[in-house]
Amino acid sequence: MPVRAEHDRAVLAELLSRDPVLHAYQLGDLDDFFWPYTSWFRRGDQVALLYHGVELPTLLVFASPPATGEAAALLDELAPVLPARLWAHLSPGLEATVARWYAVSDAAGHHRMALTDPARLARVTPAGEPLDRADLPALLDLYAAAYPGNWFDPRMLDTGRYVGIRDGGDLVAVAGVHVWSPTWRVAALGNVTTHPRVRGQGLAAAAVAALCARLRADVDHVTLNVRADNGTAVRLYERLGFTRVADFTECGLRRLP
Repeated sequence: MPVRAEHDRAVLAELLSRDPVLHAYQLGDLDDFFWPYTSWFRRGDQVALLYHGVELPTLLVFASPPATGEAAALLDELAPVLPARLWAHLSPGLEATVARWYAVSDAAGHHRMALTDPARLARVTPAGEPLDRADLPALLDLYAAAYPGNWFDPRMLDTGRYVGIRDGGDLVAVAGVHVWSPTWRVAALGNVTTHPRVRGQGLAAAAVAALCARLRADVDHVTLNVRADNGTAVRLYERLGFTRVADFTECGLRRLP
């Protein structure tokens, strides 16, 4: 069963919707907003996404444990046609497959979390106002001070799903999304941060609560990725009603000579 390029969104949606939380990012990338930046590959029921909308192409291959072997076979066949350098998000067990083709660097364990107990959001007073393109300079300043090297695409402000909190006119906290798709009813939080001078005041929680209230009006699954060793962030999201649902590895890949 060879790997094939897949261009039919309906086929991809049917496969990915079997586990919408595990595949939330891929489902979101089916949306018109993201679709032009994607390449899709399929081997049987297993799907790989190569996302081109960032500086370094990013490969996403997620599989539940019973299907890890099938996902590994997809990767093994796909690797020869992938870029020489890329970033990857891989379910556990798939690192060994890509290591046959690539040098793996900067590997870090991550959790996929999902909002499973939204009642907990009611314990936090939401705060923040929607941000748009006019807020981009202030947002970039905040990320430079509080979250350098984050995965932020300025286009995401056009979704209207970024919420910011100000202090004395300065933007000091933000919660946003990596993907948001009312068509496929999924969202993934991202680029959440607080300026160092006001940390510890609950501003990130307030911004996330405000954003989740907006998201839940048009999506069924609110998810996020968080580094496994970021205990502070994990505890914050647990307090807000998120539950760890899967683990995966983020890593850099450089083709072996």
